[in-house]
Amino acid sequence: MNESPGTGENYRTGHVTSGMRTLMGDPKKAILKLGMPMMLAMSVQTIYNLVDTFWVSGLGADALAAIGFVFPFFMSMIALSTGLGLGGGSAISRKLGAKDKKAADNVAVHSMVLMLVLTLLVSAPLFIFAKPIFAAAGAGKTIGLSMDYGRIVFAGGILIFFINVASAILRSEGDAKRAMYAMVLGAVLNIVLDPLFIYTFGLGIKGAAWATVLSLAITAAMIFKWLFLNNDTYVSFKFRGFRPDMSIIKEISKVGLPSAMQQLSMAFTMVIMNLVIIAVSNTDGVAVYAVGWRVVMIAIAPLVGIGTAVMTVSGFVYGGRAYKKLMSVLIYATKVGIIIETGIAIFTFFLAPYIAAVFTQAESSAHITEDITVFLKIAFLFYPTTAMGLLSSSLFQGTGKGTSSLIATIIRSLILTPLFAFLFSYYLGMGLTGVWWGLVFGNVLGSLMTFGWVYIYVRKLQAHVPEKLSVAHGEL
Repeated sequence: MNESPGTGENYRTGHVTSGMRTLMGDPKKAILKLGMPMMLAMSVQTIYNLVDTFWVSGLGADALAAIGFVFPFFMSMIALSTGLGLGGGSAISRKLGAKDKKAADNVAVHSMVLMLVLTLLVSAPLFIFAKPIFAAAGAGKTIGLSMDYGRIVFAGGILIFFINVASAILRSEGDAKRAMYAMVLGAVLNIVLDPLFIYTFGLGIKGAAWATVLSLAITAAMIFKWLFLNNDTYVSFKFRGFRPDMSIIKEISKVGLPSAMQQLSMAFTMVIMNLVIIAVSNTDGVAVYAVGWRVVMIAIAPLVGIGTAVMTVSGFVYGGRAYKKLMSVLIYATKVGIIIETGIAIFTFFLAPYIAAVFTQAESSAHITEDITVFLKIAFLFYPTTAMGLLSSSLFQGTGKGTSSLIATIIRSLILTPLFAFLFSYYLGMGLTGVWWGLVFGNVLGSLMTFGWVYIYVRKLQAHVPEKLSVAHGEL
């Protein structure tokens, strides 16, 4: 294999970890080996969200609605931190695929510095202006509860940003297992702490927020130890003498900014959907959406796990210019995702009444049981096709096409979903049920369009690269 002496030397600097050996092997095996731990981690993480909703449901429908109003802004912090992590992680994977460890280290340092800056710019305004923000979002009678929960979560913003960026760096070098351990620990801690803080300590909805922040703090401490104290990762950090490099910032932003905007658009979609729901129903409808959408998050959690593997593997393959392997990554991951989501969809449909009953045991929320059941029995229809859209977006991100991934998400989340929700609920007079059908049609159509787009993109890459060059760079 042809390589410049300098590049090969940079690549071999440091210990080659098991994660790096995984990336150098068969892409299909790498997707499974990296994807399975993250599937488990994301599933446990979203199960925590559901358990959190369960414990809060005991406080009544107003408390559920309050979480529904906070959730889009909480998701905004997740979106920005995950976007930065994806941008840094994608760039690191491509550098490692190109065998340039020194550049990968520099990207990792820049990602951490940008994380600190972004935390200050986002968390502080959310905390300070919480009341007018929730008022504008339509919180109404639940504004007090929304502030009680939201301000505590916003104060822990630094933990959210650090965990998401640091975990992305671990995954970028193929270390999916430790990223999984951290996420699972945080989720399990939160599940245990929720009832203690909410009911045993009598903190109510504030207790749910404090349980979240404390579990995040412990998780952050664990990841900090791995990255900065153990010194056993392939990527290393050298902050002394740090100077911002605009070329690196641009490379991180090329994927990170569109990825953050992509997830922000989904959070903004939730705000829009809340407003649509209030227009055709009331805050009870927001409570139904808050519970139902968390069930949806559990359903598609395995896809998010597979997506992290697709991004890492496709970035590594793309960096090594082994473009012939990209189609294999796309098709294989999509098949696995569709099979998994079809099984989950069937399971969710038949258990919908029981799932709804779990979250409406309190007398003050029992009246929304049937509405939650209806939501779940409609929403399950878009689970399988979500695999096509989400995993296609992950491949776009891995290959540095963050803007394409963003455009696809905007079309699906900000255009198609609200459009169909409006058409079904207002134009066809279907009310709240129409909003749920809008979710289905918008997501299905958007996912199919995204898959077609990325399929064409990969075929064009393959067509413009000679076979010998692609194979040579693929022999890692």
